[in-house]
Amino acid sequence: MFGMIRKYAARFRSPARVRPDPAGQRRAHNLFEAAAVYVAARTADDQPRIDEAAGRVSPEALSFGVSEPACRGVAVLARERDESPDAVARALLGLPAA
Repeated sequence: MFGMIRKYAARFRSPARVRPDPAGQRRAHNLFEAAAVYVAARTADDQPRIDEAAGRVSPEALSFGVSEPACRGVAVLARERDESPDAVARALLGLPAA
């Protein structure tokens, strides 16, 4: 079972897309860099940056990467508001309290 998990996670560590860096060298896209740009662009409703970030990594990897800032954001807001993460997540999504 752990072998399957390692194999699945390895897909995200081995980049499928490579871009040149400013020095002209080829470098792999960082999943979390792409996710950070994507989340910030979605917040600002900046479609060109959304498209650019979405093109850096595979859709599956981007989905995985976006979940990390979402989890961290909910955790920070929960601490600041002194509420449970469940209550904060439901409030952010406009859902009634459970």
